[in-house]
Amino acid sequence: MATQQIAALRNDAGRTDGAHLSFGRVLRSETIKFTSLLSTLILVLATVAVLVGFGALGAWGIGSSLEAMGPEIFEAEGGLDGIANTLASTGITFAQLIIGSLAVLVISSEFATGSARATFSAVPKRYPVFLAKALLVAVVSYVVAAASMLLAAVVINPIVEHYGLEQDLGSEAFQRMLWIGALYVTAVALIGFSLGALLRNSAGGIVSLAGLFFVLPIAFQLIPGDFIADLRRFLPSEAANQLISGVTGPDMLELWQSWLVFGAWVVLPLAAAGFVLQRRDI
Repeated sequence: MATQQIAALRNDAGRTDGAHLSFGRVLRSETIKFTSLLSTLILVLATVAVLVGFGALGAWGIGSSLEAMGPEIFEAEGGLDGIANTLASTGITFAQLIIGSLAVLVISSEFATGSARATFSAVPKRYPVFLAKALLVAVVSYVVAAASMLLAAVVINPIVEHYGLEQDLGSEAFQRMLWIGALYVTAVALIGFSLGALLRNSAGGIVSLAGLFFVLPIAFQLIPGDFIADLRRFLPSEAANQLISGVTGPDMLELWQSWLVFGAWVVLPLAAAGFVLQRRDI
């Protein structure tokens, strides 16, 4: 299927008598390649399953703890209803790695299979392919994350009601968790996409992504010192957590600063990946 789309691009290029391929044609070709891969379907379904499954497990765990130890154990965490409104994002830590791995594969597989030569022969400027892939990654990641958390909320609702809790889908906590949480998953995917383009290796990109979002935050927690504590605030996961919670404090960045940090972690790797893709040999 991918070979057919590359051939179609070449035919389109021939029919335009040397004119540049339109971005729409490139996007259509990349969309067909993206959706025709079995790995895409598997990883998307895995993301949905993780968000829904962990959300349900989290609701059951909160309810069981409530029955066993009473509501007093949750007083320091904003109350039971506040917790219930964020349960749909319980699996986001694992879902981000799955969708991020998919994003790495979107670009790194081109180099692993050698199809990058044919792709960039059909589109010599390379930027349209890069932008089309990045757009696909962003749209798919955001839609899958938001839809999965909404589905998780539906699945969770009867569980929390069984334990006498209430999940308010219109609350600020739920809305921030839903929309900014989906944006965070999208950011992780775009960072993974950038790593895949920079490293041109699927395993290397996925390991680097896991190191950035799993290993580094834990290491920063274990290393003592004010400098490390200050540096930790500039990690993408920390900035996203603050934006989702909407909380500010003396030892935290302002919300506008967190938005800048969050955006920089997406824009700078993408810019570097696009620049390197254009300059390096295939």
